[in-house]
Amino acid sequence: MHSYDYVVVGAGSAGCVVAARLSQDPETRVLLVEAGTPDGPASMAVPPAWPSLIGSSADWGFVTVPQPGTAQVVHPYPRGKVFGGSSSINAMAFLRGHRAGYDAWAAGGATGWGYDDLLPYFKRSERAAGRDPRHRGTDGPMPVAPPRNGHPLAYVYLEAAAEAGHPTSPDLNGEHQEGVAWLETNIVDGRRFSVADGYLRPALTRPNLTVISSALVHRVVVRGGRCTGIEYSVNGDPRSARAEREVILSAGSIGSAQLLMLSGIGPAAHLREHGLGVLADLPGVGANLQDHPLAGITYSATRPVPPTANQHSDLIAMVRTRPGLASPDLQLIFLDIMYHPPTLIGPEHGYTIGFSLMRPHSRGSVRLAGADPAAAPLIDPGFLRDERDVETMVTGLRMAREVGETEALAGWRGKEELPGAAVQDDAELAAYVRSVTGPYFHPVGTCRIGDDPLGVVDTELRVHGIDGLRVVDASVMPSIVAANPNATVIAIAERAAALITA
Repeated sequence: MHSYDYVVVGAGSAGCVVAARLSQDPETRVLLVEAGTPDGPASMAVPPAWPSLIGSSADWGFVTVPQPGTAQVVHPYPRGKVFGGSSSINAMAFLRGHRAGYDAWAAGGATGWGYDDLLPYFKRSERAAGRDPRHRGTDGPMPVAPPRNGHPLAYVYLEAAAEAGHPTSPDLNGEHQEGVAWLETNIVDGRRFSVADGYLRPALTRPNLTVISSALVHRVVVRGGRCTGIEYSVNGDPRSARAEREVILSAGSIGSAQLLMLSGIGPAAHLREHGLGVLADLPGVGANLQDHPLAGITYSATRPVPPTANQHSDLIAMVRTRPGLASPDLQLIFLDIMYHPPTLIGPEHGYTIGFSLMRPHSRGSVRLAGADPAAAPLIDPGFLRDERDVETMVTGLRMAREVGETEALAGWRGKEELPGAAVQDDAELAAYVRSVTGPYFHPVGTCRIGDDPLGVVDTELRVHGIDGLRVVDASVMPSIVAANPNATVIAIAERAAALITA
């Protein structure tokens, strides 16, 4: 058995950050294990090709359980299985979301995780040239910028959004966190720039950092109430590693919850159902799963929509669905492609205005399908389980339709194909929303910060009741942020590395 100071599980967005930061100290021995391979398909580097990565060799290939809220559909639920994790297969969006979401964490008991607490770590992570240094980082590992050459339809969308009454934000990641803006992404010279590119690959030459790929972690090892290492296998060959200081789970909202339960840490009754001993009865493990439900209106186009060199949504908007809300609760996604379920028939040429609820009330879970570490877990995001989410999504549809029907888009617009202009009353629109809604692939919350009975980690991300074990990834979020979460995951990992080394 090899021994290290720290063992990090998962080379995704969080794990790349943690391993790179901890190994900056040449006296600290760090092991990073990843189930995937160092590189994925060649299309992984091509920004507009991201939809083709769903189901590829770089994806775990998960699916949800049937979702009653979306007509019992079983949805694909991709998660990255490659260096960089989901940052290597996602749509490369880099958004923080409104500060109110983070301040709600702190107000709810996650002391030290408010927006102002995280701001130094957001700034530390990014390299945002030309932005306001009061709010943005200028020399971090992750280059981030709006598109150099926006899609021609995006410029028309910008006019349409203004016509519909939406203000323009010069920087959604800066002082003005509401309105329509050019989407900042991690694209450099026309190629994807993953967290592995920013953090891990520059650190691979360090002699104190060991990285093992194609490594399936079976469980963490706990002796006398302390986590002492992990058991894993590489191509079926069983191995183990000892952690002298800590094991850090960075396997994501699906993987970290699954690993805790496989290790006997989680809801006692559920663990016993699968013949697992109970080391710590933590009912919050695997609970509180949240994702942003995503739907859209699809229009036929009067002419073929040109291909893009970007990631299909150069323009984005953060808006409020009703007056009196403290912060935006809806994202409008202005797409230069048609994006709808394959069960619905769209036009030959067209485009979609997407809408996604940023603060869903619905909650789901991750549960074990069995005690075999290779078995895919049961993923239930609970999409549209809460009727309030359906109502807000219908409002989002109406707001997307307002933009879609503007005079600015008249030169591109053929007609509304999905759901169709004849679909007008709330009941019909709700039925359409249920038929078209799918995942935004933003799972969070399954190992959340909290000292209540459903909390899994404390404010320093240490697992309750087990010494020497932390969780550092999207699963620790008490509630989902009002944005694509990758930028937040990186900031969480930056702060966690600072806590660990303090």
